[in-house]
Amino acid sequence: MTLKERINEDMKAAMRAGETGKRDAIRLLLAAVKQREVDERIVLDDAAVIAVIDKMLKQRRDSITQFEAAGRKDLADAEKFEAELLTAYMPAGLSAEEIAAVLAAATAEVGATGPGDMGKLMAVLKPKLAGRADMSEVSKMVKAALAPK
Repeated sequence: MTLKERINEDMKAAMRAGETGKRDAIRLLLAAVKQREVDERIVLDDAAVIAVIDKMLKQRRDSITQFEAAGRKDLADAEKFEAELLTAYMPAGLSAEEIAAVLAAATAEVGATGPGDMGKLMAVLKPKLAGRADMSEVSKMVKAALAPK
């Protein structure tokens, strides 16, 4: 079963169970997937669906931060619920050690030696780590690894 099929089945189950919050959050996800399919005129595979989910998770995290700063606990809680639901569809995350190993291998593959090679290195790392690691944290690790010593 593809990830998109699993999401559709989860929405049907939420509808049958009368879970309106879950149903609405899944509908938002399916709408984002469908929008990308229509825009690009393709059928998304699991990796592309994970990229959509990752983007939505990033938006939720930003919203949570802003709502909490504004004292809107109700809106922050709604975003947290959606983020938890979206996280359930993501593959298992990698540990810091696993990310470091992938980073070391990619650095050797690209031949990165300094900060000027960060773009090339991130271009190699992104497809390998998408959905399995927070790319902002990976970026910090890359900067630290390429920093002049």
